[in-house]
Amino acid sequence: MSANELTSGDFTESGEPFKLFAEWLKEAEASEPNDPNAVALATVDEDGLPNVRMVLLKGFDDDGFVFYTNFESQKGREILGQRKAAMCFHWKSLRRQVRLRGPVEIVTDAEADAYFKTRARGSRIGAWASRQSRPLESRFALEKAVAEYTARYAIGEIPRPAHWSGFRIRPTSIEFWKDQKFRLHDRVEFRRPLPEGAWDKVRMYP
Repeated sequence: MSANELTSGDFTESGEPFKLFAEWLKEAEASEPNDPNAVALATVDEDGLPNVRMVLLKGFDDDGFVFYTNFESQKGREILGQRKAAMCFHWKSLRRQVRLRGPVEIVTDAEADAYFKTRARGSRIGAWASRQSRPLESRFALEKAVAEYTARYAIGEIPRPAHWSGFRIRPTSIEFWKDQKFRLHDRVEFRRPLPEGAWDKVRMYP
């Protein structure tokens, strides 16, 4: 192994995590075969037991990372109860990973309404028909609910359900990971005590 293989990579010199994330996501959009915005979302219930599932990132900026869901779902109830969450992006084609965690806030009604209108009509109907994360007696019961709401909203706009909106994770830590030979990976973590604070950068052992 040469000394060059252990020197800092290009991304380790970055001083701003949101800009770096934007660059990595753009590269993932060009290389990932499916859903480059797919992310593992981790929450925790009232007993401290974690849950994780895949969701789609629908927006990000300097305020945080946004996704949408049914607030009556398991993840919705857990986030509303604990007001904290974590995410992990893994782009296999690039051999890169980004982890982040922090407190969670609800997006504004205006933000939620604007995004809801961009969804396919069938997806908007589904937001009404699905009692997400609760027992379903049969596939027919779901199809019946879809038919009922399709008839109810056959004409005109479909309003956003009150129980459907978005969450924004305001990270207090963001870690960037890049695969390297012999598992001597590059890891850089940005940390701050509060979502409004300044970032400190720390290089981590693999």
